[in-house]
Amino acid sequence: MLPGARLSVARLSFVPRRMPQAPPRGRPGAGRRSAMIQDNRRVVITGIGVISPLGLSRDEFWTNLTARRSGVSRITLFDTRGFPTRIAAEVKGFDPQRYIEKKKSLKVMIRDMQFAVAAAREAASDAGLGASAPDPERVGVVFGASMISTDPCELGPAIKQSLGKDGQFDLVRFGAEGIQNLFPLWLLKQLPNMLASHVAIMYDAQGPSNTITSGCSASAHAIGEAFRIISRGAADLVITGGASSCITPLKLARYHRLGVLSTRNDEPEKASRPFDAARDGFVIGEGAGMLILEERERARARNARIYAEIAGYGSAVDMQSGPGGTIEPSSKARAMRMALLEAETEPGGVDYIGAHGNSIPFTDRLETLAIKEIWGKRARATPVSSIKGQIGDLGPASGAVGVIATALAIERGIIPCTLNWENRDADCDLDYVPHPREAALRCAVCNSFDFMGQNVSLVLRNPGCA
Repeated sequence: MLPGARLSVARLSFVPRRMPQAPPRGRPGAGRRSAMIQDNRRVVITGIGVISPLGLSRDEFWTNLTARRSGVSRITLFDTRGFPTRIAAEVKGFDPQRYIEKKKSLKVMIRDMQFAVAAAREAASDAGLGASAPDPERVGVVFGASMISTDPCELGPAIKQSLGKDGQFDLVRFGAEGIQNLFPLWLLKQLPNMLASHVAIMYDAQGPSNTITSGCSASAHAIGEAFRIISRGAADLVITGGASSCITPLKLARYHRLGVLSTRNDEPEKASRPFDAARDGFVIGEGAGMLILEERERARARNARIYAEIAGYGSAVDMQSGPGGTIEPSSKARAMRMALLEAETEPGGVDYIGAHGNSIPFTDRLETLAIKEIWGKRARATPVSSIKGQIGDLGPASGAVGVIATALAIERGIIPCTLNWENRDADCDLDYVPHPREAALRCAVCNSFDFMGQNVSLVLRNPGCA
């Protein structure tokens, strides 16, 4: 923790808060028109923050990732007796008071929001933002988030007070009596956009602010849209990524009913098995990944550390998906094709694919088929790996943490492994990198494919090769 790291969520700013300037005389917004009509500005990553099952910082995450450690274990956040799945990739040792000093703020921040604030703090510090930060009106916030589940224990008293004499839930009684048992600001803990709101307040970010809820691909969507915002000149810097705490009774029950969770409870570390023939479903996880995206020339002017350049973004949706849904990989291939086209990169120019690979049998197969569709004969010669063997599926945070792993792989010349890939599957026959591998990476593709059909692909480029 850096000196002076404790903070109030309500007051931290990159620069002293300034009064808005009056627009120039003439047409409204005329003074900003030149900035707003720019297009095709190049976008780079200058800051990274991570809260994960492998550690509470970027460096701790990377060290454990490359050491092939697993973040999967027995669930400790709640009593799992009676649940078919009792394992998850939890964030251990997280103390929100290290990042948020006001108890009032914590009362309206669930775990997802706390993770977002913590990771955003690290990303901003890593980027060296301070006096060099742009005008607040040129700072955006774009996050990926999920449907937030209320703790059943929090609703229990309200529901109990709303039962009629027959034991059935009475909506009229709920409105008259039960609702009085809810915390007055309860709703503020349930809104997905509050992650972005808390971070925007922290940094006085007054530019574009968006929240995307597209399942596991949400934060990858957010990074892509942040890339677009900077590229077209609507902002100079965007705080982007995602956070999620999916390890709750309701979400565990939901995924169990869908039949997509691993039940390998006796050996948690081996439960998440991307592309392995013995995979039986994904492992639920939690965490946050935050990035500072910046217009390249501005980053260069302030001598910022540049991890990688975002060079292309593709998004496509399956018309049918989910368990028992489509067996066609075309939309996943389309997302990758669009990203490569925007990056002006041929498949042969890609040195590594950071796969979604979440251990669901049909989704791993579809991703493999999609890679083959794009890379053709080169598919088996292109390294592919998924970090979910170590951290599970972090829900809406998955895409951002995957992009972070890919950016660090480019910067440090090490491809992370696919932990637990041991048994070859006839349908999954690519080079899935079972052990970390040294490699000079010029260009990489990072995939984030939600199993309900929302697909995102991003192309990252080594800044030294631009």
